[in-house]
Parts: sequence; structure tokens; C-alpha cells
Amino acid sequence: MSPTTNPAGPRTISQKVWDNHVVHSAPGEPDVLYIDLHLVHEVTSPQAFEGLRMAGRTMRRPELTLATEDHNVPTADIGAPIVDPVSRKQIDTLRSCLLYTSDAADDLPCVDLGGRPII
Repeated sequence: MSPTTNPAGPRTISQKVWDNHVVHSAPGEPDVLYIDLHLVHEVTSPQAFEGLRMAGRTMRRPELTLATEDHNVPTADIGAPIVDPVSRKQIDTLRSCLLYTSDAADDLPCVDLGGRPII
């Protein structure tokens, strides 16, 4: 049960989602949840992909993962090049993660990790 679930009363939407996704629960241990859709972005996702690479692991269900460039892209002129070098590096690194997981990833701002364009 979610940490804040009150068995005697109504549950919030968060508690319902949590409770419906628990695949393992044991006293004194954190719950293990099954998440059926992963949303990743350019700021912290590359570290997760690197962790998978270093552990010799692959993504379990890449077709259920969506990647979007959202923190470092221009908002006023979407077609303008990314000038800030740190922002550019984060975008390039996310794209290399997409290429790691898919042989069909392209240069669109949002693709799922199966390489299919989302927008």
C-alpha cells in the first residue's frame, strides 16, 4: 500500500495509482512499482543510460519510453541553434542515448525509444 494510504477512508488519485502499480511490498523495504510509461529528458536521463551501459544492461521496454528535449531548447525561436554549450551537450547526449537504444532514432525533438516520431 502507498505510504499514505488510509485503509479505512477514501484514497487520493496518487494513492490509487501507487497501489495499482505495486509489484512487490515488504515491511521495512521500499515498494517496487511497475511503471508502464517512462518519460525522459535531456538533463538527467543520459546518466541513467550510462548506468545501464556500465552494468551491461539494456532497457526492458524501450517502446514504452518517450524522450523529449524540453529544458534546453529555444522557446522563442524553436528553429534557432542552441547557443549555450552546456545545453547543446545535453541535447547531443540525449540524442546519442536514443541512438544507443534504437537504430531508427532521428533528429526530431520528441521520439519514443523505438525511434518512432511522436511530434
